[in-house]
Amino acid sequence: MRHFVASELPDVQCDKEPLRVAYYKTVAELMRAYAAIANELSQAGYSAKEVRALIEQRDRALDWRQLIRLAAGENLDLKDYEADMRFLIDAYIVAEESRKISAFDDLPLLQLIEKLGLQTAIEQSLGKGANNKEAIAETIENNVGRTIRSENANDPAFYDRMSQVLEDIIRLRKQNAITYDQYLQRVAELARRLIAKTDDTTPKELNTDGKRALCSNLNGDVQLALRVDGAVRQARPDGWRGVQAKENLIKAALLDELRDHAEVERIFAVVFAQSEY
Repeated sequence: MRHFVASELPDVQCDKEPLRVAYYKTVAELMRAYAAIANELSQAGYSAKEVRALIEQRDRALDWRQLIRLAAGENLDLKDYEADMRFLIDAYIVAEESRKISAFDDLPLLQLIEKLGLQTAIEQSLGKGANNKEAIAETIENNVGRTIRSENANDPAFYDRMSQVLEDIIRLRKQNAITYDQYLQRVAELARRLIAKTDDTTPKELNTDGKRALCSNLNGDVQLALRVDGAVRQARPDGWRGVQAKENLIKAALLDELRDHAEVERIFAVVFAQSEY
């Protein structure tokens, strides 16, 4: 697994991405070759034992593809690698019942955890790998870390805090300072907070992602965050992103509230990343 997926938070994932892509493509080629002869193996001279061995190799390759994809936090769309691979899998490969997630098939792991609960999400997503505690831990950590990195620009302060929480959980796990059940409880709570983009202490006035992001990046000052939110909403013209003159109108409104040009630039980046503005 570690040949394809890093087990730590830093962006080693990107260094290993070519290895994963090559593996996905190789599996696709294997599926195509298998499909081309699947109905004619006995006529081609394969014994029943050899046919079973081929099927086991095929299933093992697919299991590893699934485990690697999940561990890397990649929501792999098979057509990105082979246009007809989905057809081949559907036509020639019968999935295990335990791997079927019905309407949740294409959801990222963190959303599965939210909808199905941690244990069910693990069993449904990892299949045969669900009994490997180390694989489960690394898969969850990589998915959480990937979410934190990809969403960081939307709310740097919040995701920096979540990154520290994840690092603490990983450290405790590796030091055996918490039990496995305690570990699962902590990562499930972290996943819930990441999906909700908030926690139980968030004031009810911060009822949008934008307001919460502003408050997180304004040292928790709720009233200032609400004033900045109102100023941005009042000042923003249509189609302001990427248009310097229009962006300057928003920055002027921010300056009225923040009174500091460096702060204006910092908070403007947060505003820019929030789709509601």
